[in-house]
Amino acid sequence: MKKITIKRKYLAFPYAIFMLLFVLLPLALIVFYAFTNADGSISLENFINFFTDGVTFNSFLDSIWIAFITTVICFVIGFPVAYILANKKYNRNKTLFLLFLLPMWINFLLRTIATRAMFEAFGSWLDIEITFGKATTIFGMVYNFLPFMIIPIYSTLSSLDKSYTEAALDLGATPTKVITRVILPLAIPGIISGITMVFMPTLSTFVISDLLGNNLVQLLGNIINLEFTQNSWNYGSALSIILLLLMGLTMFIEKKYNNKTQTAGGRIW
Repeated sequence: MKKITIKRKYLAFPYAIFMLLFVLLPLALIVFYAFTNADGSISLENFINFFTDGVTFNSFLDSIWIAFITTVICFVIGFPVAYILANKKYNRNKTLFLLFLLPMWINFLLRTIATRAMFEAFGSWLDIEITFGKATTIFGMVYNFLPFMIIPIYSTLSSLDKSYTEAALDLGATPTKVITRVILPLAIPGIISGITMVFMPTLSTFVISDLLGNNLVQLLGNIINLEFTQNSWNYGSALSIILLLLMGLTMFIEKKYNNKTQTAGGRIW
């Protein structure tokens, strides 16, 4: 029987077709619609409208601000949690880490709906009316994206050489100095990954602000969703390109800073 051999390059065909149909083609359509008008003529009017339309531009600034606040809160909460989870003294059988992973197994939309139901039930219990707005939106974002901050920091801290902390303690460093001058600098790659994984999806989400903002919070993702829903493909595509460029800039800064950190060899302050 003749042996059938398949060249490696042929195995890449399914992935190439997938990339062409579901990545490159949709992206090309978005670029086409972004730089054209409704009549198909080439124009920069959509981008000009973004900077001249005060409502849209303010939503863009609100998106950046809320994404920044969410990322900061996730880091403030997530770093101590990741430190505790990475410490075998407190998490010998990985039970605590599993508890933080469990919410990620539930659908994103269901978690958000459950958060809204929780606020409503809490308000009924206290006999008060919960005002849905920026505060509840940020709460929902922190709840949904907190695991994305914890997991990369936890992975970095789990792989750290414990001799660094032991040496610092032997040399008379206090536990606070060990964390700020040894553990924190060495955990920078995980922190950068966590910041990227929280900031980028927070910047583009619209479901949380829809359900928890009660139409009082209009982020750029909400406007993009509204434009496409109303068949305004040109303006919606232009806003998508702007959001994509901002996310690409974030990834570029993250990669450049991460490479600089690795080049420095994880230098301890």
